Amino acid sequence: MSDVSPAMTSHRPYLLRALYEWIADNGMTPHVLVDATQPGVRVPAHTVKEGKVVLNIAERAVAKLEMDNESIRFTARFGGVSHPVTVPVSAVLAIYARETGQGMALPEEIPGGEARDEDDAAVSLEGELVDGPPDDDQTPPPRRGGHLRVVK
Repeated sequence: MSDVSPAMTSHRPYLLRALYEWIADNGMTPHVLVDATQPGVRVPAHTVKEGKVVLNIAERAVAKLEMDNESIRFTARFGGVSHPVTVPVSAVLAIYARETGQGMALPEEIPGGEARDEDDAAVSLEGELVDGPPDDDQTPPPRRGGHLRVVK
């Protein structure tokens, strides 16, 4: 037998669908925070602020919602005008309930089925350390601060 594990698909679309269902089942309004600078993001330009956009994806707010492994697609009204919206799953930064702020900031996806942990070490889905934290003689990359805020 080989020691090589089979490649798995991204877990991000599964997390998105599960959290969407959890938020909706609890009677809350699911919102997604999207990096609008990513390729393939199709949203009205006037909704983008500092390269990001928050989208209400509640069933009552959108039409023809489709969430598959590649993207989230729907039609919504912005300023009274209907627009088609497409968001690649890789561009979704977080999904949360508007009313409570509960949800999840999605982990950064690394090509090859890895995710970054808190120490910036790449960890395979099986939990094996792929590469360690930066060496002491190298400058570590800057940490991103929190990017979610409560909007009332």
